[in-house]
Amino acid sequence: MKRLFANVWTKRVVAILSVIYTYFVCKLCYYSIFYDIHVHQRTSLCLSITGVSLAALIIMLYTRHQILTRISSFIILPAMLPVVLLYFGEWGLIIPIIVVGIVILLLSGAGEGVKTALATVILLMYIFGALGYFLFTSFFVSPAKETEVGRGVSPSGDYRYRIVNSVDTSNGSTAIYVEPNTADVKYSFVTFTLKNMERVVFLDRPSDDEVQVNWSTENRQEITDHLNAISDKIEVTVTDAELEKLGYTYDNKLQLINLSASRKFALGLTASDVAPVYIDTLNDEQLDFFGIGKEADGRYYVKNPSADLIDEVDGEHGKRIYFSEMDTDALRLFNSEQVDAATGISYFNVKKCHTVMLNSLTDKQLEDLGVSQSGDVMSITVYRDVKKDEDEEQTETAENTEAAEPERITVAENKVVFRFYVAELEDFYDVNSRRISVDLFN
Repeated sequence: MKRLFANVWTKRVVAILSVIYTYFVCKLCYYSIFYDIHVHQRTSLCLSITGVSLAALIIMLYTRHQILTRISSFIILPAMLPVVLLYFGEWGLIIPIIVVGIVILLLSGAGEGVKTALATVILLMYIFGALGYFLFTSFFVSPAKETEVGRGVSPSGDYRYRIVNSVDTSNGSTAIYVEPNTADVKYSFVTFTLKNMERVVFLDRPSDDEVQVNWSTENRQEITDHLNAISDKIEVTVTDAELEKLGYTYDNKLQLINLSASRKFALGLTASDVAPVYIDTLNDEQLDFFGIGKEADGRYYVKNPSADLIDEVDGEHGKRIYFSEMDTDALRLFNSEQVDAATGISYFNVKKCHTVMLNSLTDKQLEDLGVSQSGDVMSITVYRDVKKDEDEEQTETAENTEAAEPERITVAENKVVFRFYVAELEDFYDVNSRRISVDLFN
């Protein structure tokens, strides 16, 4: 048995467990950046993490001269920096892993010079990282005091909401937040919820005294008919892929925007007209006036591209430059060239429109855009007690020995504030997105 544990191949195989432990530490780092933590059983979580970390430490010490363990010892402490900052206070989770990281770094088989240099760098990372983080967050801390007064889940279980009353210098506010209820990562003792998924569906000032939330289930066609009855000018924002799915080409959605007065007059518009002009609506003479040509297949191109634009798209002189082949930088350059050199006034800009009219979409197209057949709709009824000044209260107290019921007004009655239809159509909750933003660290 002693020979088995002394065998170098045994140590190399066991060192894989060090990599697995480090992988879960890195996963925890990932969770700390994109998820909030909610611990259900702190004692159980602490004992579990301590037991696993102790076993990992024993394995790492046994394989400390192996390259896999050495690499792992260099990764653990830097990976734990976001966890320490963003999950600050969850010491039952943090301390066991930090202890393992410190011990294995100091006792790993790496050279003393390497360990000293790494330890110094990691220490500086923690010092400056903590200083920068707390200074940064101090600028974004709201002085308002928030109190959660209600929460619940939609009938389908797809969404959850919470009602928050805030107290601030402006008589406070009442807000209702809705977020997806299906994107949580759940473990036995802890749950991770995605950050920045909440959307404010109702906000009222000053704060309200009672909010009644009602959920109902409506189908897609009913909501479409209702929204189109409200307005026939409702626009839906879609992606390039969705435009193609709906049958539009790139050139179909090109618009002229920010038109100067002279360009508006050339199109028969007035100076007060501000609506974009679709290039598809222009005739050949008007297109030529704007320096734009049109192929028989409907593609638009720049008639006389500048040398800078040709270089930007890596094109050739005499070869046509199509708008559909321009990237963002090339289109920006083209727009920057449409300027009066004497006055600096912009003539026009070309932009691709990513909206379609809701009343132009069929029920099948809405289904293709990801709108479910039916789903949750939230409506609310809101009440507020009338606040009286001190003189009125003293007068009523002197005249009446019994306390009167406060006068209550109805702020909103059966007001629809959230529809699954809009959330899915506008992609409110992109649970698969993992973009780094300032809000993640606030």
